[in-house]
Amino acid sequence: MNGKVFPFCVGTSGWTYDHWKGSFYPEDLSKSKWFAFYATKFSAVEVNATFYRRFKDQTYQKWKERAPDGFTYVLKAPKWITHRKLLIDVKQDIHIFMRSASILENKLGLILLQLPPSLPYDLERLRTVILAFDNSTRIAVEFRHKRWNTPEVQQLLHELGATYCNVDSPKNRLTDILTGKTGYLRLHGRKRWYAYDYSHDELAEIAQIAIRLKKSGAKQVFIFFNNDFEGNAPRNAIALMKILEKEYPSNNRNYDPLQL
Repeated sequence: MNGKVFPFCVGTSGWTYDHWKGSFYPEDLSKSKWFAFYATKFSAVEVNATFYRRFKDQTYQKWKERAPDGFTYVLKAPKWITHRKLLIDVKQDIHIFMRSASILENKLGLILLQLPPSLPYDLERLRTVILAFDNSTRIAVEFRHKRWNTPEVQQLLHELGATYCNVDSPKNRLTDILTGKTGYLRLHGRKRWYAYDYSHDELAEIAQIAIRLKKSGAKQVFIFFNNDFEGNAPRNAIALMKILEKEYPSNNRNYDPLQL
């Protein structure tokens, strides 16, 4: 080992999938213990559920208390902000959401804004929303339409210190764009949405992209697998962690994929 701190936070988009039982979660493990098991394997999770519904403050408090030291939550911003209101007049909605999210304290990593394909190209609308959050460097943005693939968008995120979410999907080729101090790779499946099983060669390619982000200046790189079908996500995530550990060895990390 060479003393490097492991900068890659690998995980999946959620952890409460019944069809992971037997393939990831042990058959005899009760559902109430799934998160504790997940947190022994991964250092981060992307919570998609916050996109669909509002959670009580007690839930955030429970998430904070259950997470071990060094574990990070990334929360997906509510669809009411991104998909219903299309980023217009959402300052109060952001305040309500962040008041609860802040309960996580140091367990909170990023807030992911997934922009719908229908959102018009409007840089000032995007700027206004990112600045409505207390800390723009905590915001990551995933674009779902090619109209946003412009140098001006990247420059805006760079100015605000916000994170560009690099997406791998049937419609997007994975890129290595870095706009802030955090890298972000979101993996939906290369040929099929949510049901794709990444090959070893494809995972090796993803590892190299993550390492390029680190070499470009990222202090931390989040990598989330959103291909939950048949337990592909945790299996691919573990395989990627093993590749990254071989390519970027460190002696200061709490999660050891080689022991999984």
